[in-house]
Order: sequence, then C-alpha cells, then structure tokens
Amino acid sequence: MRCPFCRHRGNRVVDSRLSNDATLIRRRRACSACKRRFTTYERVEEAAPMVVKKDGRREPFDRAKIVAGLKRACEKRPVSMETIDRIASSIETTMAEQSDREVASNAIGAAVMNELHKIDQVAYVRFASVYRSFKDIDEFMHELEDLINQRKQAPASRASGAKKGDVGS
Repeated sequence: MRCPFCRHRGNRVVDSRLSNDATLIRRRRACSACKRRFTTYERVEEAAPMVVKKDGRREPFDRAKIVAGLKRACEKRPVSMETIDRIASSIETTMAEQSDREVASNAIGAAVMNELHKIDQVAYVRFASVYRSFKDIDEFMHELEDLINQRKQAPASRASGAKKGDVGS
C-alpha cells in the first residue's frame, strides 16, 4: 500500500474498525516516511453478476455506476454520501444474492428508483427522467401525477377510519 502523499510503500495500521453493517473495514494508517495519516477501506470482493443491458450486451456489475447515478440524481439535495453508499451497498448485496449470475439492467434501475422514492422525491424524478428516457413531456407529467397521487394517498391511509365523502364510502 503506497502513501497517497509521498508514495512511500512503508506504513503501519494505527486503528481498525468495522463498519455499522459489517461489510467494510476502515483502517487508519500512518506513513513511515512522511508520518502523515490516511484512511483505507477494505471490502470483501465477491463474484459480481453480469449485467444484461437492454440491447443484450453483457458487462460486469459496477457499483461505481450506481453511486454515480445516485450522486447525479441527489445533486444539490439533502441526501448524504452515507445514504448514497448505503443504497448502493444494499442494491449490490441484493443483486449478488440472486441465484442467477446474470441480472437485467432494468432490475437494477428499478431498485435504485425504489430506494430514491423512499428518501427524496425530487431525486427520484431526476433519476426516472434519465432511466425511463421519457419521449415527451406527457410521459414526464404522467410520472409526476402518479407521484402526486401517491403523496396525497399516504396521509389518508394513515388516518384512522374513512371519512364521509371518501372514495368507497
């Protein structure tokens, strides 16, 4: 392991910690030459599934692409990098646990959209606009209307009992 500051190979581990979800090991290291400290992260490398693209091409699963898409969708939104990493890790784990060694790219996109829908609806719409490649404003408006309807129904479903005038009464 080279020091990122002076490129010297000699360093020692000062501290090691397991991440909250026990998928990463965080190590603080000290360079023996320049004495500066830096952090490394270790993750178990698993056999990643192949991703089957819409056009039939196959490529190795790439977690960095998920993180990049999430960052782009969450740009200037109140979503932390911890949340983005947690979502990417969750999707990566889900895809790796599938019995098939191949996974469709649309399954990954749907999983990302599902997670974004839970945390930030603006990021969800941003991601959906690219992922679903809307052909025109009508398709985009339809997605927004669905989102608005879901939002309106959520408080109503939490209310105790149906009110007079509600649909179905």
